[in-house]
Amino acid sequence: MVCGVTHDPRVTIRYVWEKDGATLATESNPRIRLDKNGSLHITQTWSGDIGTYTCRVLSAGGNDSRSAHLRVRQLPHAPEHPVATLSTTERRAINLTWAKPFDGNSPLIRYVLEMSENNAPWTTLLASVDPEATSVMVKGLVPARSYQFRLCAVNDVGRGQFSKDTERVSLPEEPPTAPPQNVIASGRTNQSIMIQWQPPPESHQNGILKGYIIRYCLAGLPVGYQFKNITDADVNNLLLEDLIIWTNYEIEVAAYNSAGLGVYSSKVTEWTLQGVPTVPPGNVHAEATNSTTIRFTWNAPSPQFINGINQGYKLIAWEPEQEEEVTMVTARPNFQDSIHVGFVSGLKKFTEYFTSVLCFTTPGDGPRSSPQLVRTHEDVPGPVGHLSFSDILDTSLKVSWQEPGEKNGILTGYRISWEEYNRTNTRVTHYLPNVTLEYRVTGLTALTTYTIEVAAMTSKGQGQVSASTISSGVPPELPGAPTNLGISNIGPRSVTLQFRPGYDGKTSISRWLVEAQVGMVGEGEEWLLIHQLSNEPDARSMEVPDLNPFTYYSFRMRQVNIVGTSPPSQPSRKIQTLQAPPDMAPANVTLRTASETSLWLRWMPLPEMEYNGSPESVGYKIKYSRSDGHGKTLSHVVLDRVEREYTIEDLEEWMEYRVQVQAFNAIGSGPWSPVVLGRTRESVPSSGPTNVSALATTSSSMLVRWSEVPEADRNGLVLGYKVRYKEKDSDSQPHFWLVEGNASRSVQLTGLGKYVLYEVQVLAFTRIGDGSPSHPPILERTLDDVPGPPMGILFPEVRTTSVRLIWQPPAAPNGIILAYQITHRLNATAANTAAVEVLAPSARQYTATGLKPESVYLFRITAQTRKGWGEAAEALVVTTEKRDRPQPPSKPVVQQEDVKARSVLLSWEPGSDGLSPVRYYTIQTRELPSGRWALHSASVNHNTSSFTVDRLKPFTSYKFRVKATNDIGDSEFSEESESLTTLQAAPDEAPTVLSVTPHTTTSVLIRWQPPAEDKVNGILLGFRIRYRELLYEGLRGFTLRGINNPGAKWAELTSLYSMRNLSRPSLTQYELDNLNKHRWYEIRMSVYNAVGEGPLSPPQEVFVGEAVPTAAPRNVVVHGTTATQLDVTWEPPPLDSQNGNIQGYKIYFWEAQRQNLTERVKTLFLAENGVKLKNLTGYTAYMVTVAAFNAAGDGPRSTPVQGRTQQAAPSAPSSVKFSELTTTSVNVSWEAPQFPNGILEGYRLVYEPCTPVDGVSKIVTVDVKGNSPLWLKVKDLAEGMTYRFRIKAKTFTYGPEIEANITTGPGEGAPGPPGVPIIVRYSSAIAIHWSSGDPGKGPITRYVIEARPSDEGLWDILIKDIPKEVSSYTFSMDILKPGVSYDFRVIAVNDYGFGTPSSPSQSVPAQKASPFYEEWWFLVVVALVGLIFILLLVFVLIIRGQSKKYTKKTDSGSSAKSGGLGHGEMMSLDESSFPALELNNRRLSVKNSFCRKNGLYTRSPPRPSPGSLHYSDEDVTKYNDLIPAESSSLTEKPSEISDSQGSDSEYEVDPNPQKAHSFVNHYISDPTYYNSWRRQQKGISRAQAYSYTESDSGEPDHATVANSNSAQQGSLFRPKASRTPTPQNPPNPPSQQSTLYRPPSSLAPGSRAPIAGFSSFV
Repeated sequence: MVCGVTHDPRVTIRYVWEKDGATLATESNPRIRLDKNGSLHITQTWSGDIGTYTCRVLSAGGNDSRSAHLRVRQLPHAPEHPVATLSTTERRAINLTWAKPFDGNSPLIRYVLEMSENNAPWTTLLASVDPEATSVMVKGLVPARSYQFRLCAVNDVGRGQFSKDTERVSLPEEPPTAPPQNVIASGRTNQSIMIQWQPPPESHQNGILKGYIIRYCLAGLPVGYQFKNITDADVNNLLLEDLIIWTNYEIEVAAYNSAGLGVYSSKVTEWTLQGVPTVPPGNVHAEATNSTTIRFTWNAPSPQFINGINQGYKLIAWEPEQEEEVTMVTARPNFQDSIHVGFVSGLKKFTEYFTSVLCFTTPGDGPRSSPQLVRTHEDVPGPVGHLSFSDILDTSLKVSWQEPGEKNGILTGYRISWEEYNRTNTRVTHYLPNVTLEYRVTGLTALTTYTIEVAAMTSKGQGQVSASTISSGVPPELPGAPTNLGISNIGPRSVTLQFRPGYDGKTSISRWLVEAQVGMVGEGEEWLLIHQLSNEPDARSMEVPDLNPFTYYSFRMRQVNIVGTSPPSQPSRKIQTLQAPPDMAPANVTLRTASETSLWLRWMPLPEMEYNGSPESVGYKIKYSRSDGHGKTLSHVVLDRVEREYTIEDLEEWMEYRVQVQAFNAIGSGPWSPVVLGRTRESVPSSGPTNVSALATTSSSMLVRWSEVPEADRNGLVLGYKVRYKEKDSDSQPHFWLVEGNASRSVQLTGLGKYVLYEVQVLAFTRIGDGSPSHPPILERTLDDVPGPPMGILFPEVRTTSVRLIWQPPAAPNGIILAYQITHRLNATAANTAAVEVLAPSARQYTATGLKPESVYLFRITAQTRKGWGEAAEALVVTTEKRDRPQPPSKPVVQQEDVKARSVLLSWEPGSDGLSPVRYYTIQTRELPSGRWALHSASVNHNTSSFTVDRLKPFTSYKFRVKATNDIGDSEFSEESESLTTLQAAPDEAPTVLSVTPHTTTSVLIRWQPPAEDKVNGILLGFRIRYRELLYEGLRGFTLRGINNPGAKWAELTSLYSMRNLSRPSLTQYELDNLNKHRWYEIRMSVYNAVGEGPLSPPQEVFVGEAVPTAAPRNVVVHGTTATQLDVTWEPPPLDSQNGNIQGYKIYFWEAQRQNLTERVKTLFLAENGVKLKNLTGYTAYMVTVAAFNAAGDGPRSTPVQGRTQQAAPSAPSSVKFSELTTTSVNVSWEAPQFPNGILEGYRLVYEPCTPVDGVSKIVTVDVKGNSPLWLKVKDLAEGMTYRFRIKAKTFTYGPEIEANITTGPGEGAPGPPGVPIIVRYSSAIAIHWSSGDPGKGPITRYVIEARPSDEGLWDILIKDIPKEVSSYTFSMDILKPGVSYDFRVIAVNDYGFGTPSSPSQSVPAQKASPFYEEWWFLVVVALVGLIFILLLVFVLIIRGQSKKYTKKTDSGSSAKSGGLGHGEMMSLDESSFPALELNNRRLSVKNSFCRKNGLYTRSPPRPSPGSLHYSDEDVTKYNDLIPAESSSLTEKPSEISDSQGSDSEYEVDPNPQKAHSFVNHYISDPTYYNSWRRQQKGISRAQAYSYTESDSGEPDHATVANSNSAQQGSLFRPKASRTPTPQNPPNPPSQQSTLYRPPSSLAPGSRAPIAGFSSFV
């Protein structure tokens, strides 16, 4: 308001504003502002601002004033006294009247009329009612519904508040005005029709439905109606019974309520189902037309007795005694002719039949006509039986036969004829009576072949001829076997056999028989007759049909004549028929629900004989598609031929699928199996409803609407909806509003916060649970309202005359805060004396002045929104400066009756408030035993002394404490309350069901995990299992029924749960038994305590009726039948544990030592009790276990049983290695076979030069007995030749060979020959000196000395590993044979191998120098002294006169030295580190023989061998007299010698050698030594040269040299400075130690001796 004053600038003026005569306080009211120019501004005007405003101008020059009246235009008030009454003039109308309200100082524009129908949310009915009107008539309402109305007025400021609601007015009921909907009729049986319907639309029901009237009559006939009354409006179907079979009915349905009957639906027509005819066809006549056919004639039955659509007639014939075996022909109905004609053919000839005719419809057959007896006509007979000849003479013979098997009439006689073979002009024919079965043919020509024919006769003529040839005077004989079987044209199912006929037995061949062995060798040993060819005596080939594809066959033939069957021919070669696609589909295909998105498919795999191809290529193809035809057809390939199940994944939920399976192989696919149907399990909807909308209807309610979930996303049957809503941007848990039934599409949410923005989503739920909520969330704000009280009032400053208070905005602002109003007064005075202040919405504090000291004031503060002023908050304050913090409240107490499961009522007494009133209390809780104090509630009203503490956990102990807060601060906390325990509550969680599996055919095993202890809310007392059958067909066991109002909704499942109570809380599994077979069950679990039961677990589904076997097969026996086959037998599991038909067995088997590597399984798809396991390893222990399986899966395995295959030939030795290759010798070693397949008895080694040596190709065979050693030294080779070595192992028979070639040295790059050795002989040692030669391509690494007896020919290594720096070497003579002359040579060795040997040295005898007592002069002296002594003795005796005769007795003793060229060193075979010590300790009897070779007598090469070896060789007559008990022979050819092996005896290795002999058995370095050893005196035996001990020190082991028989031993020792053998003085005492050389590989600490049984070299 502008004052509008003009004045001289020099005059100072002052403005004063008054309202209604009182001065306006512009400073204290923030809404009012005064400008410098005197203008007055008022913001946030309200009705309190109405009045007369005066502007006074005060100045020195004079005063003036002007006044104006302010009216505030505001929202109109609500219309007053609204009244609704039924109209008396119109139906379905209501009159509404009201009084005009205050218009808010602005003319009314219109009224808005809202209506609520049946308590539904308010909706705008009329948006623009004339502002001058005070009444209106509402028309077009629905009968039987109740209505409420409210109005509001609108001016140019806005819409005012609504009036009070009118009283609820109900319209009277009327009969329904619409018929029931979706009336469907379907024939159920031949005398009943099922009618189904849905109620009329709700808007046309016009009242509460009481029931339905069904009227029906015969269609198209002038007959009256029949009525059925249904008095339950929830029933929506009716079965009309006792109707006429196969008749058309008209049916109508109407609903009725209390007001009367409504409209009938339009007519639906339906037929009752067909029945079977009730009368047989008439005028039936049957007669035979020939020997195999009967003709029927008949008339159709009367149509009213057919009871359906005539599908045709069945003509039936059967033999009198065989009523089960009927011959039936179906005839189509003939609607043109009155007489029907039909034929039954293929009957037996001349046979009586009963005949009958019946009429049939789709449901079944009608009655048969009365039987008539008819005989088929005669015909010519079949061939006579068993034609044979006897008493065969030169000119006559006797012919015999039997009656024909098929007489086909009355036999009238027989015709016999004969003729010379292929000369028809000589034919003679005789006719014989029907009783004659033999005839003597006479007048034949001797030794002539005749054809004789016999045939039977009836009145119809001569039957089939039986003929045979016979030679007169020559009785027929059994035929011979066919020969020369050939096979051609091999196909999948047939082959052609060519053959040469065998001897015909002097008569014609009447039949050819083909027999076959089916399968691989060792499978089908028996011969089966598979084909025969008759009456083709001149056949030379035939096709054999009906074979199995990809199967091995071996054929043989027999031929048959009049006498009998020939012996079989020789079998043909084994052939395999070609592959073909499988002929059959997998059997027993079943489909089960596996989960919401998967189906479990099972089938019976093809039997092996049906593969028709390579087993590796056999597999299965699965194709599946939706039953409704939508979507693509998908497929999956299973490559495992014995697989019998597959889970089809990634399907749609709650959808029915069609599935088929076929087998395939490399050639193609077999037929598809029949279609099986299966439905995936119900799930939760995968999306929310569509078109979700929310509309705020009041400040605390909201109307939410939605559409259905898209069908593809429902994944089951929607049972209802849940509205999920929460405040936006709030952390609180969302709320859910349940809407049961899937017909509802809207809901009114009430009890919401005012002027709050909500996120709203809707989800659908099925039986399984809640689906996904709709997305995105809908945002909607509730309408605004008056606000709640401001919060947190405090008085931080209190003086004796003024106070300052602060506050916080209301916790529930319920709109936009426009202002705050503060009033204060003395607490003792009346309310109308209060001082009022209005503050801006941003204000949070206020100072009140001018107060009385030491007085109690009451302050009230309230907030304002667009809707008005809200609830006030009140606070007392004392104007004093003596304030203090309050005293703590008393110890809080809880009465026992106030203790609940989740809350307690806490009480306390306030303490002193310290002259500052308590503003609020704070409560803390502590969870015992170890919890911390936690804030529960921080703003408990200051006026209260008790509070309900909620949000507690059930069955939990707590303590509580309280503190008070006033303006000064907080009190101390009160004493802690006594501890108390909340009551138990029903559990919050269900147990987790881990699995539900079929256990037997009528029980399932449920396993679960109980909920967490803190979720049980008490003491767990037990579990409850709820279960019920599920129907997977149709609508899955749901039914349609009404709920309260007739709007049909989907209700819960009809079948109720059965329950089992388990009162043991420790249980984690339970067998639920006594269920029905072949049913789906739904199972849910809960826990309970003393208070009640917790929620149910999500439903688990299981199919009952199939369970795996619960016991293993019994009495498993394993028997080894061959080297590669085990026979396994067993007995089936006990009957009560089979849980259905056993479909087969799985046989698991593995090698006993190697389960993980060798386990295999053979699946037997037949309930047989035995199997042959083939293709096994020979002489191997196998473990076998058997499990049975049925349609549900595999049962447990039996306890493993051991069996062993028999011995077989071993596999070839693993590898061959050569080492120490010189120009004439090599060391051969090999490894044992990988598969011994039995107990190894030894090895055979054969070697021969690849090209002849000196025109002779010599093959040498060596047999090694025992399974060790696995090496051999071969010394009789020629220089620079390539030899082929073949080695094979032996169990009870020899296995395959391994071959390797080796070329003797010197190799390329090997050293040249050293200089000729120079021998220096000492008394007991020999020294050899040489000069080095060409080192070859590499430096020389060592030297080797070879030696040989001068009179024998084979070199052998004497000393090896002589250091490369050395050019001489000395060794003891003890390692040589005494008295034998030796040649020596030296070989240099480098990295390329052994070099060329040096030239031999001159021969050196191994003879030690004689001592003096062996000199001739010493012996002469001794002899003379002895002679003198004897003469003196004789003289003395003679003198004594005793003439006694005596003789000189000579003793022969043996003390000669014995020794041998025993190489006492250990040889290392190149890289393969096995010991090769060669010793000799064998006495041999030896002969010498020579053979002539190229005109010279030469000794044949000796054979190296361990003592357990045996040689056979044909190039030597007696192998150098060295190998005992061996015979050989020599065959000489110009260029080669052909050898064969022979063996007279074999050496055996001593299996238990003595310990002192354990290092090595024997060593013979060269057979030539036999001749030198033979020179020993008899009776001298050589003791073992070594004993072998083990040393722990890591030093080289020592060999103790033992003396025996006082004979000096040939021993060997090495000096420490050298790695080579050096001589050792012979007379060692037994205790003396000598170092024994070992190769580097054997010097490890603690090395063991090589195993006993190393063979010597012979």
